[in-house]
Amino acid sequence: MAAPLSDGERRKQISVRGIAGLGDVAEVRKSFNRHLHFTLVKDRNVATPRDYFFALAHTVRDHLVGRWIRTQQHYYERDPKRIYYLSLEFYMGRTLQNTMVNLGLQNACDEAIYQLGLDLEELEEIEEDAGLGNGGLGRLAACFLDSMATLGLAAYGYGIRYEFGIFNQKIVDGWQVEEADDWLRYGNPWEKARPEYMLPVHFYGRVEHSPEGVKWVDTQVVLAMPYDTPVPGYKNNTVNTMRLWSAKAPNDFNLQEFNVGDYIEAVLDRNLAENISRVLYPNDNFFEGKELRLKQEYFVVAATLQDIIRRFKSSKFGCQDPVRTSFETFPDKVAIQLNDTHPALSIPELMRILVDVEKVDWDKAWEITKQTCAYTNHTVLPEALERWPVSMFEKLLPRHLEIIYALNQMHLDRVAALYPGDIDRLRRMSVIEEGDCKRINMAHLCVIGSHAVNGVARIHSDIVKNTVFKDFYELDPEKFQNKTNGITPRRWLLLCNPGLADVIAEKIGEDFVTDLSQLKKLLDFIDDETFIRDVAKVKQENKLKFSAYLEEHYKVKINPSSMFDIQVKRIHEYKRQLLNCLHAITLYNRKSDPSKSFVPRTIMIGGKAAPGYHMAKMIIKLITSIGEVVNNDPYVGDKLKVIFLENYRVSLAEKVIPAADLSQQISTAGTEASGTGNMKFMLNGALTIGTMDGANVEMAEEAGEENLFIFGMRVEEVEALDRQGYNAREYYDRIPELRQAIDQISSGFFSPRDPGCFRDVVNMLMHHDRFKVFADYEAYIKCQGQVDQLFMVRAVPSHGEAGGHGHGSAGRSGGSWTERAPSYTRQHCCGVGQGEAGFDMSAAPITAFNPEGCLAGTL
Repeated sequence: MAAPLSDGERRKQISVRGIAGLGDVAEVRKSFNRHLHFTLVKDRNVATPRDYFFALAHTVRDHLVGRWIRTQQHYYERDPKRIYYLSLEFYMGRTLQNTMVNLGLQNACDEAIYQLGLDLEELEEIEEDAGLGNGGLGRLAACFLDSMATLGLAAYGYGIRYEFGIFNQKIVDGWQVEEADDWLRYGNPWEKARPEYMLPVHFYGRVEHSPEGVKWVDTQVVLAMPYDTPVPGYKNNTVNTMRLWSAKAPNDFNLQEFNVGDYIEAVLDRNLAENISRVLYPNDNFFEGKELRLKQEYFVVAATLQDIIRRFKSSKFGCQDPVRTSFETFPDKVAIQLNDTHPALSIPELMRILVDVEKVDWDKAWEITKQTCAYTNHTVLPEALERWPVSMFEKLLPRHLEIIYALNQMHLDRVAALYPGDIDRLRRMSVIEEGDCKRINMAHLCVIGSHAVNGVARIHSDIVKNTVFKDFYELDPEKFQNKTNGITPRRWLLLCNPGLADVIAEKIGEDFVTDLSQLKKLLDFIDDETFIRDVAKVKQENKLKFSAYLEEHYKVKINPSSMFDIQVKRIHEYKRQLLNCLHAITLYNRKSDPSKSFVPRTIMIGGKAAPGYHMAKMIIKLITSIGEVVNNDPYVGDKLKVIFLENYRVSLAEKVIPAADLSQQISTAGTEASGTGNMKFMLNGALTIGTMDGANVEMAEEAGEENLFIFGMRVEEVEALDRQGYNAREYYDRIPELRQAIDQISSGFFSPRDPGCFRDVVNMLMHHDRFKVFADYEAYIKCQGQVDQLFMVRAVPSHGEAGGHGHGSAGRSGGSWTERAPSYTRQHCCGVGQGEAGFDMSAAPITAFNPEGCLAGTL
């Protein structure tokens, strides 16, 4: 951990976060002591570091409350169109520092805590991550909430308040072991329970048809208790809401089914209902068809839609009556964005409410539903697409099954009229998949029930149109859009890399914090040696700080002048951590060859494997086993290290990303929908080695392809290889270094105590590799050689702290450092020109909406 600033350094520090006024510091100290006394009931004699964290969190939260209430009052008065972002995952990470940054409080808090004899960084480290997500999908949701608040949009995030988030990963003897993430054990200072808005959610039961309409009766009721978390915009006084639902059993749950003697058993059975919000399913890009998961999906949808309709009806603006009675204007006031298919039940649930409860005509209800809902597709991998058994729906949600059948019939009638006699097309486009086990294709339901469907990077959106939903695209081409993912520059630059943010602000001002296109102004400074040195100095300081962290937590001595070569993301075959492993082995095998240049590297790989994903767990074991051999070879010394970063999560990402020299984004072309880690690394001045996949394509366009290390097959070449037939042995036989690496893995060189340990990995690579690792091996190794050559080029002449290798340079040709400096000046989030987080609000799939109507900053 970095040494705290001296009193003098603290006062002379000028940054984009502003200088703290003495009054602000005094107010923070007073509020801190008040919360320690009255909220935590402690004094300084018995208070623990965790008490100090909670006192500070409550102090900061106090600054949110007034803004939060005024924002919601403002929305009520103005009645803007509201955006409802429905997601089963919100990967929020920590909240304290982000809130201080967005409210401009960080320096005041830092000074106040320092005056109290405490260390702000140490208190920040105490906060638990809110790990309510698996990876990119959940983190995207979190970034969108920050961005929509910063844009002043009337936006709400709706999800589940999981008691246990994504598991904590421990590495024991090289293997992943999962531990429960009891993140709420000590309480959550940011949330506010709202029992007055508790709502019933129904399951099971049966459907009654009568002349008065349709009724869903004899249901089992579970209550949804909302917990609200404030989402502050950046210095604009807007504070939006993330509302997460927690499952509660009603007081009479199961009691009517038992006699008095079974009272204890009945009360214990309340857990059956409350299990719905107990734990996040730890699967990323993989569908697990468990009934509890379907319950979670309906639970969040049913509670949220009741809330949306209550808010729609009660808004007073532009309506003579105190309560809206007509749903004609519903799509003008409500936009529901479905984050993947997990909230797909919003479509039949909205239909059920409109038709059965509100007595809206079926056809009119269908138009309202389609105009209200929009769908974001996150993957084209077949194993990730949700396909629920009809039998499960029949038992759990009988009325929704009827509605889905009716919607599907309308849809197929339309297709049949446009394509008469094309039975195969009807089969391909049906929401109901026939077979031994009839299934509901949730992606098809989302497409027919939404007015807009978007992929999350241009290449992904093209694949969606040309393959996955080709028939649907031919039917309704105007529905299909692209919205390339993005990131919030507050957390992913200002918060995690304040040194770099300060260097940039000194040159171009602070507007880049909310408009990343401003970074183009840095092109004026590519020949400015002072600027280049300052940027290099920040990178080296970040590397030194992270080296100290690794030494403390991993007991491994890191060479901070080595290239920090980093791949952090979920462990999955398509992300090809195995290709990275083969490069590490190849480098290790070259250690004794004097003809091969050996540039010092610290290879770090981090990420969690789904608990039931055998191959992913084997990949982790292989990484740790390679590290065991390499890191203990005295001949290698500090020239090569291979480290597995345990328990990768948002708060660890905030440490590792600013320290990275090389970002690995090496998925097989056509498999990574977008990626957002790639953008975080680029925004923090790392160079990218990657395939032309996902958002790497737009990043290459923005930064100039010459400023990335692009290698490997393109999508068309992958498809051609599929048609031709991929034969891994051809590459194994032809490439000596590849054969040597595979033979070492196979023979037990990296697992001497269990020589057959990696039999399954080798068998998969040789005979069942869907992601064609060997096909890109040669190009990857060659490209990594170009990375080495560039890293050996010195930066501007070393002046003490700014020395080291040219880890910030870009391009692959010769020439001076300054000729290649655009990597630092042009590499930025691919959301440039697309509003916050790459989200183009002018053509957003959440229906057209005028941001100017939100009056950001006028609350």
